[in-house]
Amino acid sequence: MLSWPALRPEPVFQGKSLMAIHVYAVDRPELPPLTMPDRFRHDIAYFMSVPGQEGVPPLPPGEYWVRLQDAQIWLQEGVVYVVSPLDSQHQTELELTDEQEDWLTWMIANEVQHIRLVPAH
Repeated sequence: MLSWPALRPEPVFQGKSLMAIHVYAVDRPELPPLTMPDRFRHDIAYFMSVPGQEGVPPLPPGEYWVRLQDAQIWLQEGVVYVVSPLDSQHQTELELTDEQEDWLTWMIANEVQHIRLVPAH
């Protein structure tokens, strides 16, 4: 298993530190957390697997399951597919941000599927 350091230590905008979130590998507690921008709390909805479907266990609030095979596809294609709440018949491609690519690389390199998001202090 590879250990992957946080590629971006703390998000910075115009010289000021932004709010950040730590991503912990629940199934790999020996790994240090990955630091992500606070907006990742919302972004995770694009990537999370639905609990109770396809072997995904029920999870407590703040924890998410991301299937490794899905992470590999998104990273390879550079996009995530989102279904619009206004038009469930069509999907939209959203290009991955640099931070999302770093996160997916960390997930894949460390074979992580179960994560917990915790605000950084």
